[in-house]
Amino acid sequence: MSNFEKLGLRQTLIDAIKRDGIVEPTQIQAEAIPLIIEGKDILGQSATGSGKTLAFGLGVLQNAAEYDKRCTLILTPTREIAHQVTGVINDAGNIERTRACAVYGGVSLNPQIDAMRNSHVIVGTPGRIMDHMERGTLSLENIKMFVLDEADKMFDMGFIDDIKKIMSQLPKERQMLLFSATFSYDIMQVATRYMRDYVKIEATQQVDPSKLKQVYLDVEDRFKFSLLCHLLNKEKTDLTLIFSNTKHHATRLTQSLKEQGFKVAAIHGGFTQQKRMQSLELLKKGKIDMLVCSDVAARGLDIPGVSHVINYDIPINSKDYVHRIGRTARAGADGLVINILSARDHDNFGRVMRDFSELNIKHLETPQVPYIAMAPAQRDFGFGGGRGGRNGGRGGYGGGRGRSGGRSGGRDGDRRGGSSYGGRSSGGSSNGSSRGPRRGNDSGGSRSSGPRTGGSGNRTRTQAPTTGRSHARAHQRG
Repeated sequence: MSNFEKLGLRQTLIDAIKRDGIVEPTQIQAEAIPLIIEGKDILGQSATGSGKTLAFGLGVLQNAAEYDKRCTLILTPTREIAHQVTGVINDAGNIERTRACAVYGGVSLNPQIDAMRNSHVIVGTPGRIMDHMERGTLSLENIKMFVLDEADKMFDMGFIDDIKKIMSQLPKERQMLLFSATFSYDIMQVATRYMRDYVKIEATQQVDPSKLKQVYLDVEDRFKFSLLCHLLNKEKTDLTLIFSNTKHHATRLTQSLKEQGFKVAAIHGGFTQQKRMQSLELLKKGKIDMLVCSDVAARGLDIPGVSHVINYDIPINSKDYVHRIGRTARAGADGLVINILSARDHDNFGRVMRDFSELNIKHLETPQVPYIAMAPAQRDFGFGGGRGGRNGGRGGYGGGRGRSGGRSGGRDGDRRGGSSYGGRSSGGSSNGSSRGPRRGNDSGGSRSSGPRTGGSGNRTRTQAPTTGRSHARAHQRG
């Protein structure tokens, strides 16, 4: 008897996942599946890559056979996660002909209406589910199982009111499963109000801390892209995820990397669904080895084999930092997280260090690198090669700090981070010097600094003394 058979699953479901090479259940699967089959409400804490999708997917399929169509509703924060969950359920339920369909915005309603008629499981984003409810094309009166996947992210994105409206239309007699990376006040409030005698499951961390190395480098904003190119050329990488805080900057950063010869694509909330899926397909086929991401677009996507995570922008929400680094150092593999800090990142970095003081992020001395200009911002682009080589340009980097500002925006949850100087190191130091005149830069208008040498030809920066005051000051302010 296999381990999955011990969990109470039907042989047809076990055979389906064996075809995909899955023979041993993860912790969340071993604990959750028997409880789901038993009909218990579950409050589960698990990170991306823990196997939670297959956990509730198999439980849903095991129970769905007893019900009519449209018996299960699963809510996800993004279209990509809806597609991913739908794919997992359809792969596992193929033998039994139990079908799931994905329902999300940005595409026509009519094909979704037809798909829902013939599906046992409806997987959707809160906004589009509300659209169908208001149009009368979706009734929840026969829902027997309700799943909230990535609940904390949905709440962060402002979906909590929609979710409560949806839950108010569910039958009183139904099973509810809630999965979240964190148990915030809002999560616990929903669990207390809408779940019955729930069982709490907390999966252990999937990332091996002994295999994960985290470092940061201080750089003047003007040379931030130059340093990124230097690191990408220097590091031996398998698959690299590069995180940007805004969709517009992710677009520009991707185009700039292409022009330097890197095989890269982007995924963010400004893309159409077709374009997002194209980027993931390029990654799956090995045509690219780098993906520039926004937090919302990448959240919940299971991307295996990530060797490097590069935070080109430090996230505004410190919890997003933990989600980012959790994508590497899995399954016994080594992982490296590189944080590239310019002046606008120091406040966010200091917040991360205050909220997660157990993180061991070491300071690395910033090398001198030739200046490489970023590409002009473009509205649209596809995958393809760029012009020029990976190196070149003028000047070099030394040190400096400055100030910049920004404001949040973007419906998909991407934000443009504002900051000043400061942040906290892990026993390291930062570059510091007096503020200079306002200049153009790679990231959109921050005020740079640092002593300058040389004439009007090749420009270089000299390394400023490292005192650590900037990082310590932000930590003290917090």
